[in-house]
Amino acid sequence: MPPTIEMTTTWERTCEVDDLEPGWGEVALLGTRQIALVRIAGEEVYAVDHHDPRTGAPVMARGIVGSRGDRPTIASPLHKEVYDLGTGECFTDGSLALRTYRTRVVGGMIEVELDG
Repeated sequence: MPPTIEMTTTWERTCEVDDLEPGWGEVALLGTRQIALVRIAGEEVYAVDHHDPRTGAPVMARGIVGSRGDRPTIASPLHKEVYDLGTGECFTDGSLALRTYRTRVVGGMIEVELDG
């Protein structure tokens, strides 16, 4: 039987949920990763890679936050590709995807789950 590979994850604290303005993105540096945090409302917070999937430029926290139906989105400020904040799916170009990270709020602090 082949060996099982276990991925370890850690929850990294970023900031207080009240530090984020609803409908806007902010950048958090977690280790060497730049993560864009987007608070929709209350404790609904999303985390995505800060780098634009098309160009690699670190700009996603400056994207336009919106929605498509009941799905929260962010549009790249460079070429306006629209991404689902929950899944990273690109609505405007199926060849692109934005990396997403799970989030949770514990004691008012936002935590982002990072893999090993």
